Amino acid sequence: MVLAKVKLKTHKGAAKRFKLTAGGKVFRGHAYARHILTSKPSKRKRKLGQSALVSESDVRRVRAMLPYGR
Repeated sequence: MVLAKVKLKTHKGAAKRFKLTAGGKVFRGHAYARHILTSKPSKRKRKLGQSALVSESDVRRVRAMLPYGR
């Protein structure tokens, strides 16, 4: 009996939110940067626009949703 290889599906929600670097790190965007920006300091808004690394404890979970290194 021959078992067929099963293709894994990419989690499309995760694919839109995370980017993988060539070195294997996972980047994410910041929350709280979409509206009510007048009450936030410029420094905070500037920092929210930058990408951040996903914490080590969550990397494994994110990689499971992106099986093909999207």
